[in-house]
Parts: sequence; C-alpha cells; structure tokens
Amino acid sequence: MPFLPDEARSLPPPPLVNKGSVWLGLCGWLAALLDNGFAQRPVLKAGVHRQVLFTTVGWFAGYFLVKHAEYVHAKLDRELLDYVRRHPEDFKAAGW
Repeated sequence: MPFLPDEARSLPPPPLVNKGSVWLGLCGWLAALLDNGFAQRPVLKAGVHRQVLFTTVGWFAGYFLVKHAEYVHAKLDRELLDYVRRHPEDFKAAGW
C-alpha cells in the first residue's frame, strides 16, 4: 500500500467486516441505485453488475481507510507514551 509506511505492517489487520467497510459498501450500492434512477432504468433490476462493482469498491476503500486510521492512532499513541516516559515530572499522580 503506497499510503502506509512499512512500519504499519507490524499492526494487526482490521477485521474484514468493520464499520468503515460496511458504511462505504452501502454508499457504493446506493450510488449505483441512484445512477439507475437518474438514468430512468429499473432501480433494482438494471445494472446488477454495476451495483456489485460499486459495493465492492466501497467495501475495500472502507477497509483500507480503517487500516490507515488505525495506523495513525497507533502512531499517535506511541508518540504520546514516549513523551510521558521521557517527562515523568509532568505526569505525577494527584495527591503526591
């Protein structure tokens, strides 16, 4: 994947069925239905191959966007924990 660095490979992959995949897959399917409606074709019966294609593209786009978001959050967590480890005097427990 060109938009993730090599250090992202150490993270576990997200599940195939996740919120981003389902949401963008549904958006792709609805886009195909809207295309059929605007072209005055039968909405559910025409262009089934296009409906499957748009759903699949949305599903994989959602999967890779979730993977990218998990990498960004892991990177921020690692940087924050490194800062806390280097500056313990700023993070003393209350009541000490």
